[in-house]
Amino acid sequence: MSDERAEFSKRLAAAMRAMGLEPRPSALLAKFNTRYGGRSVSFATASRWLNGTNIPEQDKLVVLAQLFRVEPHVLRYGEKARHVREPRLAWPDYISGRDRQLFEEILALPTKQREVVRNLVETLTEAPARKSKVD
Repeated sequence: MSDERAEFSKRLAAAMRAMGLEPRPSALLAKFNTRYGGRSVSFATASRWLNGTNIPEQDKLVVLAQLFRVEPHVLRYGEKARHVREPRLAWPDYISGRDRQLFEEILALPTKQREVVRNLVETLTEAPARKSKVD
């Protein structure tokens, strides 16, 4: 049994317990087949889901998630999978909304245009530094 399948079966059993059901194939089968619009699943299939032998296909996973009031991706991958992208960093208080918008617009530019902006900023910030060295 792979770790992925074993972890899924643990999450499925926990979701069943949370709904007051004993995590047994017969209980899962009865609940699932009343809700699933496709071809009924067998006792063996429900058993494989709970024993960590198989993971259901997406359409069945969605029905399981609805039955046990869990998000499908959480049932399939666990709580850690909820945040797929990196969290956004908080802007410091001293950066205005206009400046934040400017940064977002710069980051949205194609690579070559961002390089032009970077060069411009570097040129502008070097000029005052050179001037103060001359003074």
